[in-house]
Amino acid sequence: MNTGTAGPAGPARERTEPVWTGLPRGLLRLRRLLLVVWLVPLAAAVGIPLGLFVGPVWAAFALIPLAVVAWGWPVLGRNWRSWRYAERADDLLISRGVLWREETVVPYGRMQLVEVTSGPLERRFGLASVQLHTAAAATDARIPGLLPEEAERLRDRLTELGEARSAGL
Repeated sequence: MNTGTAGPAGPARERTEPVWTGLPRGLLRLRRLLLVVWLVPLAAAVGIPLGLFVGPVWAAFALIPLAVVAWGWPVLGRNWRSWRYAERADDLLISRGVLWREETVVPYGRMQLVEVTSGPLERRFGLASVQLHTAAAATDARIPGLLPEEAERLRDRLTELGEARSAGL
């Protein structure tokens, strides 16, 4: 008499979902600011000369960059919400993408270098990025827009786990 719930292959294994972490809102603010800072002056640079030298009807071409701002604002929000990462026992998962979903799995034992970078705008917004380099160049991964403390914590943890996992290679 079989009283267990396991099949012939043995006991059932529980699958736990990874605990995902999203990116800070500061990255969204930075990207939206860059959108406005580039396209609003472009609209003025197109509209004013066309309005003065060609005619007011031609100045309507200045609406094109403004339409891109109106379209890009929510698109940037959707893109920001799509970025997330999860630390698992043996690897790091990075997921991103709205239309084309991309999930990268980086085994800790394959990591060769973990960098934390922060450009001038990122520093101004209190952000940093983590760049993961692996043995295969095609699997290099990046997590943008983290808080500097989280980026450093992640770098230290990934370096420690990478050293521990690669010791047997």
